Amino acid sequence: MPSVRSTQHDGRYTILVSDDDPGVRRGLQLLLRSRGYAVWGYTTGHALLADPRAKEADCVILDYRMPDIDGFAMLRHLREIGWSGRAIMISGFHDTLLASRAAEAGFDHVLAKPLIGRALLDALDRHRAEVLRKH
Repeated sequence: MPSVRSTQHDGRYTILVSDDDPGVRRGLQLLLRSRGYAVWGYTTGHALLADPRAKEADCVILDYRMPDIDGFAMLRHLREIGWSGRAIMISGFHDTLLASRAAEAGFDHVLAKPLIGRALLDALDRHRAEVLRKH
């Protein structure tokens, strides 16, 4: 199980969202904040990777296809710098091959767009509960 360390002084579970679609990104931020998560959004993959919070986040939600870098490369880079949190891939190009590749690359979940909020919240709530049981 990956170690989790929240950067929030109030101990909230921290999620970083990288999606080039402003509607998806903003919708995720609003949904997750309404559930008590600390959330930051990024228009590009490189913007997320450049943010020092990336090393300390509990979870990342990464779009598969971004204009600058894909979700696989983002997760690979985060793992190379020692990040060990949970990773969720979201994609409008979801199929069994992508899901298989994502699992092999270390993603904990792959969700198809358009997103079903309940599936995302269930995955996050399960992980947050695991973190709380360990502390």
